[in-house]
Amino acid sequence: MFSSPPYRRVRHTKCVSLISPFLRHLNTGTLALVMFIALALLITTRGKDSETRRSAPTKAPETEIIIDNLSFSPDTLRLPAADLKVTWINRGYVADLVASADNQFKKSPVLKTGQRFSNTFAAAGTYSYICSIPRVPAGEITAK
Repeated sequence: MFSSPPYRRVRHTKCVSLISPFLRHLNTGTLALVMFIALALLITTRGKDSETRRSAPTKAPETEIIIDNLSFSPDTLRLPAADLKVTWINRGYVADLVASADNQFKKSPVLKTGQRFSNTFAAAGTYSYICSIPRVPAGEITAK
C-alpha cells in the first residue's frame, strides 16, 4: 500500500573557482611587489592633488541676505573690508524692493520670487536699508 519514493542519486560537484589557478602561481614576493607599486602610486597621486588644491585661488564667499515675505535675514550684517559685496535674494511670495535709508547706494528693481540684487559698497561704513514697498526699516550692513 505504501510505497517509498524512488531513490535518486545526488551528484556532488566540486566547486571550482576561477581565482584558484591564479593563486597557485602567485607567491609572497609577487604580492609584496604589487602592494609596493600600488602604495607608491597612491602616495604620488595624493601629493599632486594636494599641491593643486593649495595653488588654486580661493573665491571669496558671497554674502547673502534672504528676503522672505517682507522679512530680511539676517537683518544685521557685519562684513570685513575685503568683502563688500552683498546680494539680496527674494525667496518669499511677495515682490519686494531694497533701498538705502539715506541714499548711500542704488535701490534695487522690484524683486519677484527667485530674483536677486547685488551691491558692492564703495567703502567701509554703516549702511541702513529699507523695504521700499511698505517703506519700513529692514536692516543694517556694517563694513569694516
